[in-house]
Amino acid sequence: MVKRVAIIGAGVSGLASIRCCLEEGLEPICFERSNEVGGLWEFSDHSEEGRASIYKSVFTNSSKEMMCFPDFPYPDDYPNYMHQSKVQDYIKTFAQKKNLLRYIQFETLVTSIKKCPNFLITGQWEVVSEKDEKQESTIFDAVMICSGHHVYPNLPTDSFPGLDRFQGHYLHSRDYKGPEVYKGKRVLVIGLGNSGCDIAVELSRLVTQVIISTRSGSWVMSRVWDDGYPWDMLYVTRFASFLQNALPSFVSDWLYVKKMNTWFKHENYGLMPLNSTLRKEPVFNDELPSRILCGTITIKPSVKEFTETSAMFEDGTVFEAIDYVIFATGYGYAYPFLEDSIIKSRNNEVTLYKGIFPPFLEKPTLAVIGLVQSLGATIPTADLQARWAVKVFANSCTLPTTNEMMDDIEEKMGKKLKWFGQSQTLQTDYITYMDELGSFIGAKPNIPWLFLTDPQLALEVFFGPCSPYQFRLMGPGKWDGARNAILTQWDRTLKPTRTRAVGEAKRPQPFYNLLKILLFPVLLLAVLLEFY
Repeated sequence: MVKRVAIIGAGVSGLASIRCCLEEGLEPICFERSNEVGGLWEFSDHSEEGRASIYKSVFTNSSKEMMCFPDFPYPDDYPNYMHQSKVQDYIKTFAQKKNLLRYIQFETLVTSIKKCPNFLITGQWEVVSEKDEKQESTIFDAVMICSGHHVYPNLPTDSFPGLDRFQGHYLHSRDYKGPEVYKGKRVLVIGLGNSGCDIAVELSRLVTQVIISTRSGSWVMSRVWDDGYPWDMLYVTRFASFLQNALPSFVSDWLYVKKMNTWFKHENYGLMPLNSTLRKEPVFNDELPSRILCGTITIKPSVKEFTETSAMFEDGTVFEAIDYVIFATGYGYAYPFLEDSIIKSRNNEVTLYKGIFPPFLEKPTLAVIGLVQSLGATIPTADLQARWAVKVFANSCTLPTTNEMMDDIEEKMGKKLKWFGQSQTLQTDYITYMDELGSFIGAKPNIPWLFLTDPQLALEVFFGPCSPYQFRLMGPGKWDGARNAILTQWDRTLKPTRTRAVGEAKRPQPFYNLLKILLFPVLLLAVLLEFY
């Protein structure tokens, strides 16, 4: 009997889930509260309760070759880092080409998801949806929650004494749409994440003064890396991941900090993270250091308290006559249509096996797709998560026992706390995580076998970018075009930049970089031998 699957949200995670259900022979029905696919990437000039919201000037932090659906590359002439409108066009095209729109019920709000009375036997869910003020209750065999984590803003007003008497305006970054209304104003941005830095940089061209207040600092990276290549095409590689996990932690930490400081010395700009070795997601902003150098942005520590018109910082300095405070303080994890205890099963924290399955459910018929965060892009991550989840629904894959899942969660939590910090419990190492999911369904690339059978491909897979195509290269869901897509990914990367061709196109030389890395321990050993 075909299993019916309810999918909540038609963003990239929802579309991936629809497609994976169809691949597995399941019957998906997707509920989308807006009238369009795309989720976060669908821009609106006003924010709406319960919907993700972005500002008009958003560009991607992942390059196009690293953030595509694994069997659907972006057009060759698309820029490497895309404006949100380009990403939205791509998402719409994917939905149309894969014939997914017919499975989506637009302008339909899911108000409740509850276990059926016979859940212990059937694992079924009752989903209540609302459209045109009419409610409908439907029974589903499984549920995939794909509503993302950029919906419910974290606005920590209680953490800032005096904010209640502040006479200026304050808002969360989700309500920021553009710089025009702030022209000539004095603005305080609280938070040194990607949104906070983007907004501060954009405002710095129009406002009288803008200050960023940060509690713990952050690494700031450029999208443009060594020799002008996209950062993730060079950094997110299997070889780099191998070194990161194989080297002693003190060596790995030293190399990490050294690399992060290559562009500029963070301590000189007031940006240095308090715990410099944590692998929290860095900020990607090509202009922030320049704006600080030009004096149009100032970095300050935490706000100690507000007065009617000003903010006093922890270092005793004061920012006077503030017109606006923008809280770029992230988002909370909330699913108002679902009982909190299903997902937040421990200390009111999100507790999910592999970031997907609630470990205490009697039947594994609910999955959360697209919640895990890493230095990898959401699209390929969601695709692989959904592929595994639907196989669990279809009984092609089985989950461990509750105790085994909790043991795995506890083990992973220890490493996550060490690598990412207390507030980043849903962050993970991209390649390690993707390989783990891939191994569950037989889609993890077999590197030794590739070296024996296809050395050219093996070299690109191991030393080159860990692009999404790798996870549709073999096993169930294999895409016949994956090999060619991997071998031609640099051609698509360079095409939009070589609009004035000068000489041959220059591709990275991974072996040259490997030799440089291997020379380091040799030189270190030589120095030690010299002194001893």
